[in-house]
Amino acid sequence: MIQPPKESAESGEGVFVTTRWSIILSASDSESDEQRAREALTELCRTYWRPVFLFVSRNGYSIEEAQDLSQDFFVMILESNWLKQADQHRGRFRSFLLKSLQNFLGHARERRGAIKRGGRVEFVSWDDWMAEAPSQLSIAAERLDSLPPECLFDMRWAATVVEHALQRLREECEGRGRLRLFETLSEYLASDRCDVSYADLASVLGISEAMVKKQLHNLRQRYRWLLRDEVAHTVDNPADVDDEIRHLCAVLAGGG
Repeated sequence: MIQPPKESAESGEGVFVTTRWSIILSASDSESDEQRAREALTELCRTYWRPVFLFVSRNGYSIEEAQDLSQDFFVMILESNWLKQADQHRGRFRSFLLKSLQNFLGHARERRGAIKRGGRVEFVSWDDWMAEAPSQLSIAAERLDSLPPECLFDMRWAATVVEHALQRLREECEGRGRLRLFETLSEYLASDRCDVSYADLASVLGISEAMVKKQLHNLRQRYRWLLRDEVAHTVDNPADVDDEIRHLCAVLAGGG
């Protein structure tokens, strides 16, 4: 679960770099950065396709229709003047993407007809997206039926943030020969957990309890930094990071 970190964005690696969202916004006024912005936008789309697909399918479309409409939505924002409009609504990429998606679905039939007449341009192979690592977010069927699409979109978005932060942490640990450490301690990264048995973990890892506590503390610190970094990529103002994290915490908590 996301934890609202007390630390700053600094963790021995400097403050936040220019965000992908900022690159996208700045490109609306600069042709020289257009390719860079499109690459950033493509990455964001590939990262956050799950919330889009879940929102579309929750609006009464079949899986096949939701796949097609999600693809069409990504094509639309990449091929249209969507970037030119972004500066008028700058802020959280999550909110802007959801608003754009709602508008898109409002004219879905007309758009589908235009695409069929003009020929489809595939943004990326859907099979490639579906082949990615399975989501760690599990939503009970009754919750899927009772929650509004907007809430499901935010839940899926929040889960994606967590999953990407965890994947980055896993890759870092693996690169340093500490994959077993990550796999053993990763389920204890939420600092509000009170069921940590340091003695059991020490026995599994073959290290002292004091070392387990130190390693878990370090992993939690790094995990929080990576969460902040993931969120920072989707807001224009770094001052909005904490508010966005609090919102995503509330969404996950509310989703049970």
